[in-house]
Amino acid sequence: MFDIGFSELFVIMLVGLLVIGPERLPKVARTLGALFGRLQRYVNDVKADISREIELDELKKMQSSMEDAARSMRDTVHREVSEAEKQLDQITQDAQRDTGEAAATGQPESKPIADGAPSQAEAPASPQGELPLDAKLPSAQKQA
Repeated sequence: MFDIGFSELFVIMLVGLLVIGPERLPKVARTLGALFGRLQRYVNDVKADISREIELDELKKMQSSMEDAARSMRDTVHREVSEAEKQLDQITQDAQRDTGEAAATGQPESKPIADGAPSQAEAPASPQGELPLDAKLPSAQKQA
């Protein structure tokens, strides 16, 4: 902090020896050393407090950003769930309306077909009375 060279320090010590005297100089040096030590500890404590406050500030900012992100995520999920519920309600109402119309006209109820599953009209008819595959093989191929 201070740019004090050896020659400047020597001059300060010589002036201190002449002004204070040789009997009281060790006591004054001890007192100055203790005061300097206290000053250093105080400065270090202040630096540590400032660092903690800065870290606390950063943690508060991080916490608020995380809370904002969580709130945004929650709102998005709630919005998507409510939209899905509305669509499901609409589908349910349409199905109930279709069943009500079918009952009113006397038509049999039609069951919904799962995606990818063939309906009864599309299913291949299996011939009655056919033998299993190994029964169709000639007896020579069965032995091999």
